[in-house]
Amino acid sequence: MINEVYITRLAKFLPNLPVENDQMEQFLGMVDGKPSRAKRIIMRNNQITNRYYALDQQGRPTHNNAQLTAEAIRGLFDEQITINDIDLLACGTTSPDQTLPSHTSMVHGELGGKPLEIISPAGSCATGMHAMKYAFLAVKSSEKSNAVCAGSEAFSSFMLSRNFEKETEKLHLLDQEPILAFEKDFLRWMLSDGAGAAMLQNKPNPDGLSLRIDWIESISYANQLETCMYAGGEKQDDGQIKGWRVFEAEELLYRSLFTLHQDVKLLGENIVRMGNLFLADIVKRRNINLDEIDYLLPHISSEYFRYRIDADSLEKGVHIPQEKWFTNLVRLGNVGAASIYFMMEEIFHSGLLKKGQKLLLGVPESARFSYVYGLLTVV
Repeated sequence: MINEVYITRLAKFLPNLPVENDQMEQFLGMVDGKPSRAKRIIMRNNQITNRYYALDQQGRPTHNNAQLTAEAIRGLFDEQITINDIDLLACGTTSPDQTLPSHTSMVHGELGGKPLEIISPAGSCATGMHAMKYAFLAVKSSEKSNAVCAGSEAFSSFMLSRNFEKETEKLHLLDQEPILAFEKDFLRWMLSDGAGAAMLQNKPNPDGLSLRIDWIESISYANQLETCMYAGGEKQDDGQIKGWRVFEAEELLYRSLFTLHQDVKLLGENIVRMGNLFLADIVKRRNINLDEIDYLLPHISSEYFRYRIDADSLEKGVHIPQEKWFTNLVRLGNVGAASIYFMMEEIFHSGLLKKGQKLLLGVPESARFSYVYGLLTVV
C-alpha cells in the first residue's frame, strides 16, 4: 500500500550561546598567532552575524556530533511518542565523529531505546535530505509507519587553529610566509554547529498543522564536474583527489589533510548554475507552476550567492521572487546538513503557515555537485 507521508514534528538543537563575528577567533584560535587576513572579506560577503560552536573558549568540545543530533531528536518526543515508538532512524552529516561506526549508529547509542533500522548517508550538505528521502520512501511504501530523520554538523573542531600548526611550522622551516591557503581559510569563517530533526508519519497531526511530503528528488553531477569541497585528502593538479591513506604519516599533519578544503573558483563557476538546471528539469517533468509556491527554503552557504541565484534562476525560467524566500542563515550560520531542518523547524513553528500552502526545499552540495529539491504542502 502506498501511503501519504507527513512531517508532524520538527526540532533543533544549538549548542551554547551564539558567537558573534568578533568572538570567532577567541573560540577557533589564530593560525600562526596572527588574525586571519581573509576573515574580513569572507564575513562581508556571507553576512552571517551569529553562529554556534560546540566548543568552549579554550577550544574544548562541549558536545560531539552524535550528542548534538541526539539532543535535537529528543526534542521530537513527549509522553505520546518516545524513542521506543520509532521504526527507523536516518541521520546525515558532513562531519561524523569517526569513520566507523557510522554516524547514525552512534546517535542510536546516545538515544538508547529499542533495536531499530538505521542508515547513515555519506556526503555533505545534501545528506540531511538524503536521510529524509530514505525515511520518506520507507513510510510511503508501508515498510515503516514512522521514521525520524536528522541533519547535523560539528564543524568547529575542523576549524581550530591547532589543526594547522604543523603546516605553518613546515612553511617556516622552508622560509615561506605561513599564510593559510584561501581554500582552507575560506571555510573557517563560513561554518557552524548544530542539529535538526523531523518526525515522519503515515498520518497527519490530529490537531495542528502537518507538512505533507509530495516528492523529493536528488541528482549528482560528479560525472561532469571534479571535486570542489573535500576532507581527508589533497586535490591534485589534474583534479583527482589523493586520499589520506597513500600519504606518509607525517604528511597528514604537515598538509592539514583532515581539515575542510574548498575550491572556491570551481564553486563560483558551478554551484548556482547546476542547481537551477536541475530545478528547471524538475519543473518541466512535473509540470510545476512556480507561481503556486508560497515559500522557498533555500540552503545557501553565504548571502553572496543570493543575488546570483536570483539572476540565474530568472535566466533559466525558474525564478521565485526573493520575498518568498525563507532563510535564517545570518542568525544561525551555515550548518551544512542541518540548515534545511533549521528552516523547516522555524517556519513550522512561526505561525506563518496556512493549510494549502506549498514549500519548495532546495539543498545544494558542493562536495562534487549534488542537489536535492523537495515539495511540501501544509495540511
